[in-house]
Amino acid sequence: MFDFDQYLGFLAFLTILTIGFWLMIFLLTFVVPYWLFGNIRELIKEKRKAKAAARLEE
Repeated sequence: MFDFDQYLGFLAFLTILTIGFWLMIFLLTFVVPYWLFGNIRELIKEKRKAKAAARLEE
């Protein structure tokens, strides 16, 4: 039979597991695409700057 302490430990485990799951979902759906989009945008800006600098040197 479960003691009350074991029940509280099980509830704490489920709470931590659930928080971790939702944090992972949040990171994969919002943070990672935002980071990727920002990096790609900066890469495009740098390439455009390099092309403009190359054109000015000619």
